[in-house]
Amino acid sequence: MTKSVRHLVVLSLLMVFAGPVASMAGPPTDQIKATVDNAVGLLRESRQNAGAPQDRRDQLRQILFTRFDFSEMARRALGAHWRRRTAAEQQEFVQLFTELLERQYAGIIESYTDEKIVYISERIDGAFAEVNSKIFTAKGQELSINYKAQLVGQEWKVYDVIAEEISLVNNFRSQFNRVISSSSYDELIRRLKEKQADVIPVKN
Repeated sequence: MTKSVRHLVVLSLLMVFAGPVASMAGPPTDQIKATVDNAVGLLRESRQNAGAPQDRRDQLRQILFTRFDFSEMARRALGAHWRRRTAAEQQEFVQLFTELLERQYAGIIESYTDEKIVYISERIDGAFAEVNSKIFTAKGQELSINYKAQLVGQEWKVYDVIAEEISLVNNFRSQFNRVISSSSYDELIRRLKEKQADVIPVKN
């Protein structure tokens, strides 16, 4: 994933750290906005009070997990290879995939500065929905960000993010397929585990 694509995905994953400007009525958008409000409130509070950085990161992680279905993201990212794995292997992959996202983006999460998000529209088709939005960066850039979600119980869970027409899930699927095709699934797991050694410092 290139640096520019990575930053687009960061912005999309971190819509919970962007100040909402407007929203379209509807359950998916409403639930996303609720997550936004919780995260923005936490960030504002952390800036005013000198709390423990790790505690702040743990709280942000909990907020993110309420809205993003990382298990479904992992399943879709692995694609056809998912069905060939045992239940234990699937569980391991979900854990490694989730940690991969967290490690890659933790530092950028905490560098949030005044991005604004405008919800443009939402479309619901049974238990699936797509929320379309635009993010306006502090530098004046306008980015198209769409969220694909599915209804789990009473909650709309995001399972893919389309940032400037680039799918988060498809991007990872392409990378994982290349590794598996050129080597093996075991090699993919080895590389993911190797990345666990990459430590991202917690910022004050």
